[in-house]
Amino acid sequence: MSDDQVLKLFAEGSYELVPHDNMRKTIARRLVEAKSTIPHFYLTLDCELDALLALRTQLNAAAPMRKTDKGEAPAYKLSVNDMVIKAMAMALMAVPDANASWTDSAMVKHKHADVGVAVSIPGGLITPIIRHADEKTLSVISNEMKDLASRARSRKLKPEEYQGGTTAVSNLGMFGIKDFAAVINPPHATILAVGAGEERAVVKKGEIKIATVMSVTLSTDHRAVDGALGAELLGAFKRLIENPMSMLV
Repeated sequence: MSDDQVLKLFAEGSYELVPHDNMRKTIARRLVEAKSTIPHFYLTLDCELDALLALRTQLNAAAPMRKTDKGEAPAYKLSVNDMVIKAMAMALMAVPDANASWTDSAMVKHKHADVGVAVSIPGGLITPIIRHADEKTLSVISNEMKDLASRARSRKLKPEEYQGGTTAVSNLGMFGIKDFAAVINPPHATILAVGAGEERAVVKKGEIKIATVMSVTLSTDHRAVDGALGAELLGAFKRLIENPMSMLV
């Protein structure tokens, strides 16, 4: 439908027109391209978070203090999302065939895991990238992510800080969203959608227990990452999340 056809459906004076800025136009164009040209395939599983939350608390408590302009502050403060980024990067290195991008002439096999992280900003969103996330410590990832997110919201990112990457993470858990499926951001072949961690009843050895559980959904470009390969990648991610000490060695 044309603009005029849409507007004729609503009474005159019952709306206002807010012109699209360049960011919204770019987001709309890329989303249409992604959903029109990439055959999306979705995989969902649940991860128990209790061990990760306990380790996060322990690591944050052990953070050394450093001087800042506002006085002393911890050298880092890890979030669950920081640990998700690290786990996704390590999972891609454990399943290297999934760390790829599709082109018409060849499969691009990446040597490092560069993880984009969706950040909401006024008027849209942007995906700054943690380069070589597979090689970085959790504290480095955490501080780098805070800096990128801050500069993203003030629109001070350089193009090389949000272009490229080999995968992405989109986390809506802080809004209470249980699960969702994210749209792949080309040239990535995968994106991980992360829901909220919540207490659920789980069955262990025939007994009902309470555990903190997080649902995650992996969207894959089926041309590059088929169902079995995607399942292997998501399984590697789950093992890292549920055995978080493995991210420290």
